[in-house]
Amino acid sequence: MAAATSNPPATDANSSTQSGPTPNQSGTKQGKAVVPTNHVTTKDGVTVRARIDPTLTVEDVIRQLCLNLKLKDPPAMFSLRDEDDTLVTTENLNKMIKSRANLKLVNSSVIEAADIIEKLSLRDDKNLKMALFSLQKFIKEEQFAHEFLKRGGLKELIDVIYSSHGNTLAYALVAMQHLMELDYGWSDLDEVFIFRVVQILSSAQSLINVCRPATAILKKLVEADPRNATGPTTAGSSRSVPRPPPGSVYVYGFAVVFDQMRKDSRLLETVVNRLGSADTALTLYSMMLINSLLSNADDDRWQEFIDELERLNVRKAVVRLMSSHTIEDLTSSILDFQANMIRVMYRRKTHFVDPARELSHLTALEYIWDASKLTEEQQPDGPYKWRKLGFLTEDISREFADAGVLGLDCLKHFACKDPDYFATVVTEQISRPPERRCPISRASNEIVELLSEHWAIFAPGYSTLTTFQPFFLDYHKVHSLAMQFFLRMWNESGSSVVDFTRIVALTRSQVGVALRRENVRPWHEVEQDFLESDYQAIRERQMKELEEEDDLLSKVPVRNLRAKLYKESYEFVRQQRIHCLTQGAWFVNAIPLTTVNPREGIRRPARPWRFMRLDTGLKYMHYVDCPMKVPIRAGLEDLPERFEISQITEVATGTCASPLHAIRDNDISQHSPLMPSPLSFSLLTTNDGSLADQIAPDVQRWADWTDGLNMLRRDGGHVASGETAGFVQALTEIGLKIKLLDLAGERVEIPSGLIAGPPPPTSDFFFSDLPYDTQI
Repeated sequence: MAAATSNPPATDANSSTQSGPTPNQSGTKQGKAVVPTNHVTTKDGVTVRARIDPTLTVEDVIRQLCLNLKLKDPPAMFSLRDEDDTLVTTENLNKMIKSRANLKLVNSSVIEAADIIEKLSLRDDKNLKMALFSLQKFIKEEQFAHEFLKRGGLKELIDVIYSSHGNTLAYALVAMQHLMELDYGWSDLDEVFIFRVVQILSSAQSLINVCRPATAILKKLVEADPRNATGPTTAGSSRSVPRPPPGSVYVYGFAVVFDQMRKDSRLLETVVNRLGSADTALTLYSMMLINSLLSNADDDRWQEFIDELERLNVRKAVVRLMSSHTIEDLTSSILDFQANMIRVMYRRKTHFVDPARELSHLTALEYIWDASKLTEEQQPDGPYKWRKLGFLTEDISREFADAGVLGLDCLKHFACKDPDYFATVVTEQISRPPERRCPISRASNEIVELLSEHWAIFAPGYSTLTTFQPFFLDYHKVHSLAMQFFLRMWNESGSSVVDFTRIVALTRSQVGVALRRENVRPWHEVEQDFLESDYQAIRERQMKELEEEDDLLSKVPVRNLRAKLYKESYEFVRQQRIHCLTQGAWFVNAIPLTTVNPREGIRRPARPWRFMRLDTGLKYMHYVDCPMKVPIRAGLEDLPERFEISQITEVATGTCASPLHAIRDNDISQHSPLMPSPLSFSLLTTNDGSLADQIAPDVQRWADWTDGLNMLRRDGGHVASGETAGFVQALTEIGLKIKLLDLAGERVEIPSGLIAGPPPPTSDFFFSDLPYDTQI
């Protein structure tokens, strides 16, 4: 029950009271619990003091206030809000009462929605801006959103987006962006609307505050794919496309958006160019849109989209971003981009070269052949063409079976980077006796394998790159350097065909050295390692490495086995990290460094401890803030607050300072700088800043949660901590050694490679089901 009076101090016989056994209980006086008093201001400006029973619903509280204040309007026309205009609900009522928040009795969501819709339809510029400004805030509230949608507000908002510009358009787009955080109500957006957003985003004249929400809207549409309707799935797993239920917003996706992007060729170029924007928020939005497009691209349009990104040098733009960005907000997005590029590389590596069906493959092969300046010959066993470049056969598809289209791309890049050099190298090798020739094309494919192994390009959706890898994003350039190194080692050592595997091993050793500490090494040192290193020194170092390693690990079947175990290890660690989130943990409520105002001093959290737990549906993060650690029961009953995982766009690390020393030390200067904790992390959104700013109790808990949250995100999938990456690598190596021990015990000889036999001449055959122990 709620009691209200305009004569302070307020006392009422109906006020909620509790008796206590001792006068020392918190908030007690003479054995009776004191109910917190809230100030409530009416629409007429009258302020009263009210003692509110926290066991009541908000509807009952409003009804009691209307009764006590003798208001003529029915209670359904009113809502309660705090000073910040946050809607008071049954879920947060208890929190408002305990914090003695100043409340306002204002119009209900029904009245606010009707009023705003009316102002949107009138199109009066002054009232329109005010209505849109209020709409941005109210649309996040479920009660208001329901009334707004029920009364046709979405149509009015879309009409405003069609007809407005400047700040009015920015307000409308932000309101639309906030509306699309709901999982209902916007399933009827048509192609005309999507193309309007594309046009807004691609226009160079668009204001920054217009581009931000437009980018977020397009990103949301890309992610509203029917395949994402069931929530997060195993990275790299294939999913059948379900039929969305009626009213579901998961009816768009990459294909729908990309079809509209095709109509305006400027869009992708504009988005890539904005990666160099001075506005960090716009850069972040653009980076996130590119990542969403990469993560959700479908098979039919994937190649076209990737080719366009490559034409626009998006990787070069991200490399520049690595060296220029100054805040942690972009780190997660850059790591996401690296993980997405691993997917791209893996897909190209596993895509077969088929010049008979793929025109692009045929064109690339023709370019390589023309650049070599060789002539085809006819021999008794058939044409003698590709074997001149070092292939073992004339079957191109078979020769690129392991390196795939990635191998073809790399060989073409090596040829076109310096055509004269390529022709000279080919001519030099062809002039030698066959046994002394360096098989250039085979060497190129082997280097593709070495680089793929170095950067763990094993499977789509699995990445343990925890730091920036600018050299990885310049894969083809590194490949060309390694090719020059391979040729130089071949010539300086006077190698022959039988020495091919030895030079491959030498190159593997040099790749590991040249690409070490990639996130801090300058490019000129990498070039020096590949182009100027001494053969004898490299050979001596390699011999020492061979003493400590087993050459068995470099064989192709073993490398393939490692790739399979790597995927299994990654998925095991991923499930373990997510399990830690569902178990829950205590964290310190941190002080975000971006919010510290030297003039105002340090704003310490009122409750320094927070317990967080992910629900079993992997959709919501539930939490409770406490002044001290208390026992938390299993389940979610003790965790009244929550936020959606889908709201998290960045998991930024090292962003907060611990408040505990500020709480304990009364002499701390309010103007002294706070140091970021290495165990801190912030869960950032595109709309409301940060959802949580926490400090983990130890490194293990920090790695569990930062990586678990990253692996949980639809557009994420990368690993941010060395601890998680180390676990994946350790599990992979342990599993590999166990498998190899089984083979070693049986004394099984592992070949360096397997050559498939010729296919059956006809399809008139079947596989017989023979017993396992049948001897043939």
